[in-house]
Amino acid sequence: MKFFVNFLSAFRIFAAFAIIPTLMFQMYWTTFILYTLAAISDWFDGYLARKYNVCTKIGGVMDHIGDKLLVVNTLIMLCVMMPVWFIVVPVIIMIARELYISGLREFLGTQKIEMPVPKARFSMGKIKTTLQMISIAAFLLIFAIGTLITPTTESRFLMMLIYVLPQIGIWGTWLSLTASIWSATQYTFTFAEKLKQIKK
Repeated sequence: MKFFVNFLSAFRIFAAFAIIPTLMFQMYWTTFILYTLAAISDWFDGYLARKYNVCTKIGGVMDHIGDKLLVVNTLIMLCVMMPVWFIVVPVIIMIARELYISGLREFLGTQKIEMPVPKARFSMGKIKTTLQMISIAAFLLIFAIGTLITPTTESRFLMMLIYVLPQIGIWGTWLSLTASIWSATQYTFTFAEKLKQIKK
């Protein structure tokens, strides 16, 4: 089971880089399926690791790297494909947030102090990640469905999706930005508390 859990994390790392060429070569359905499977594996490997008590340090590192690479790589590619301010601005801020938190953790690491992810079931960090996953999937599905639409398409369902999915993607992006900033604030307060250990 430990091997399978680590395999899922490794799969996310692979998917994070495989998504780049599939988008570049307009393989939109491949991208959407690959991303969806990777996003599902994010929840699945964590669930299995806790259920079967096979959590390891290397697994935790791979899980963290896979999550960040999957989201950041895909967001950057979406910005390239949709260079509009209401997509680019929140993405820049969210990526900056990831670098900021990583910087805090790296500094504490030099002091041999850990800053673990909050254990709460519905922490802002988890809400942020969930909203990011949903909004990214919505954007990717727009491109995939676009390959099915022609000037003669009369499917009301497809046309409805083309209207609804951008709303999900945009609102999801901005809500995830809000959760991202909130989460960064929580980490900042935690970091300030950890600094007291150094002063002592």
